[in-house]
Amino acid sequence: MRFVVCCILILLGSWPATALAQQPARPAGKSAEKPAKPAKPRKLTRKERRDLARRAAVEAVQRQQRYLSEKEREQSEAYFVDGVRLLLLEEYNRAQERFLKAYALNPTNAAVNYKIAETNLLSGNLEDATNFAQAAVRLDPDNAYYYLLLAQVYASRKQYDQAAEVYTTLIRDVPDSGYYLFNLADLYLAQGKLNEALATFERAEKQFGTLEEVSFKKQQIYLKQNNLDQALKEGEALIKANPDQVRYVLAQAQMYAANNRFPDAIRVAEQALKQDPDNPRARMILADVYRQQNNPAESQKQVKLAFESTLLDIDDKVRILVDYIKQLPNPALNQTALELAAITTRVHPKEAKAFSIAGDIQTVVEKRADARTNYLKALRLDNSRYQIWQQVVLIDAELSQTDSLLRHTEQALELFPNQAPLWFYNGVGHLLKKQPAKGIKSLEYGRKLATDNPELLAQFDTQLGDAYHEVKDYAKSDAAYEAALAFDANNAQALNNYSYYLALRGLQLDKAKEMAGKLVKQFPDNDTYLDTYAWVLYKLKDYAGARQHLEKALRSTSDATVIEHYGDVLYQLGEKEQALAQWQRAQKRGGASPLIDRKIKDKKLYE
Repeated sequence: MRFVVCCILILLGSWPATALAQQPARPAGKSAEKPAKPAKPRKLTRKERRDLARRAAVEAVQRQQRYLSEKEREQSEAYFVDGVRLLLLEEYNRAQERFLKAYALNPTNAAVNYKIAETNLLSGNLEDATNFAQAAVRLDPDNAYYYLLLAQVYASRKQYDQAAEVYTTLIRDVPDSGYYLFNLADLYLAQGKLNEALATFERAEKQFGTLEEVSFKKQQIYLKQNNLDQALKEGEALIKANPDQVRYVLAQAQMYAANNRFPDAIRVAEQALKQDPDNPRARMILADVYRQQNNPAESQKQVKLAFESTLLDIDDKVRILVDYIKQLPNPALNQTALELAAITTRVHPKEAKAFSIAGDIQTVVEKRADARTNYLKALRLDNSRYQIWQQVVLIDAELSQTDSLLRHTEQALELFPNQAPLWFYNGVGHLLKKQPAKGIKSLEYGRKLATDNPELLAQFDTQLGDAYHEVKDYAKSDAAYEAALAFDANNAQALNNYSYYLALRGLQLDKAKEMAGKLVKQFPDNDTYLDTYAWVLYKLKDYAGARQHLEKALRSTSDATVIEHYGDVLYQLGEKEQALAQWQRAQKRGGASPLIDRKIKDKKLYE
């Protein structure tokens, strides 16, 4: 391919100039007449010389074209058309094969050279693309598309100066090509040649008038040049040229605000509001300016007014509320965030994302019941968001609302049966409802889905330890706790429950003491862990130690189980009247063991 290209380029550049016509011979015997003095030739302009040279080169190439028979011409056209079809199908290799066959028959056809160049460009063969694009331009110097392709090839090779030269030639030599001034200016911008880009944009404006895109780009150039006054002047010109277009006023206000020209920003934003009183963007500009001026009350007022408008897109509101969430909880912002969330749900009652973001804000500021209400409204509008279901389930668990937890996990599992966390909370719900067999079924199924998540797997094992204890399958219960502790030796729930259940069964009491003691050392004021440790000591007949830890626990709890345990310890220490008083206190509190009534009636310890 490269050899063919070189040969063709040599041929294109080496045709001889047009031969001079021979002068006729003078008849014999005649003397030459004195020639008239020739008129002094007019000097050609540079443009005329360039046009003559170009025309001469093209004519020279055309004279050298090999004559094509009708059959060859038809064959070349067929190859070309088929190549275009394959190129549209992005079958570049096959397209190139067809174009080269057309080229072999008719190498001086500009369109064929153009398509070969284009195919090479798309295939990444930039060197051959350059050669063929150059040939296309030489063969048909009046076709703007050939210049554009050549410029694109140069730009792809990061030869920006050559690309700019091609655009310059196109604009200068091809009629009605002034529009490509914009391409040239953008190319200068890409090179960082700001002055050249600016000058080119100004040439375009002289030809086409003031254009929004050009004005904005000129503003960007001025700002990069730290010429704020000129950038603002450009904005004022836009406003003057388009007095009914509020977007130009807003852009000017934004520029003032971005450059800390706050009074001007307020003035221009208020000008926009006079034109469009409900414009939310003007409100947001004012809100940002007032915030930077440490005027939170006015800033929040403007934000709320903006949120009341349906013209402020729901996605924009969500983005703003997400920014608030990043700053929460914050006493100075909590109420404003909640009010904005409420406005959003009221203005956009059919948008699930409005209720979802409201729920997120309420969750962060500890309004979980309200958050769950909004999450459920979001799910009624769009139940396909797993994250929202997960939030609902978490809140159910945190609020200890077992019926809701079971109902919502079952609804979610119909949509997301492969989500292990849903099975986990469903199992927990069944355990809380005193349905351990159902709990085990859900937990075991979910555990199979969590094999790639060791942390979640350990949580399953911990709950399974509790569940199997409830059905008195102690071997599986112990194995589950051991698995949980193998992953995390400091798993507080596993350490506490495992040691407590071992104590209840009177087994491995030294191990139980070690686990419970580890917890008490880490959490010396936790009444639940103190009670567990005391009960292990009680089983080890260390009644004095048990009494000490139970009395410490009772400083922070009035739980009936802890009070009953304290009575049991006092009984073992011979303080039977005090023990009876504690049993009666536990009975009054509610939640003591089924033996509490017998203990009180017989004034005797039962275990």
